[in-house]
Amino acid sequence: MPGPSLLDDPLHAGIAWSRYWRLMRWMSALTILCVILALGFLYYMHGLVSIHMYIAAAGGVGFALLLTSALMGLVFMSSGTGHDESIDDPISKGISPDD
Repeated sequence: MPGPSLLDDPLHAGIAWSRYWRLMRWMSALTILCVILALGFLYYMHGLVSIHMYIAAAGGVGFALLLTSALMGLVFMSSGTGHDESIDDPISKGISPDD
């Protein structure tokens, strides 16, 4: 039987989710800064080429940074609340570290 997680308690879950969304707000601001810097670097290196290149670069940099931030934020939240330890893993129970 899996043990209880702090995310099962509404108070702790609310605190964890508020920390997650605070992290995402900061990372969104950092992402906008990185997109502006990337577009500035592209303009400096290549000049005014095509608007499609700048749109694709902004979308690619923005998407990659926000997706990475969201997934890492969920990993931090899961680990920080003890949700990772509350699972029941029948496969790992039979494995010895000496094998």
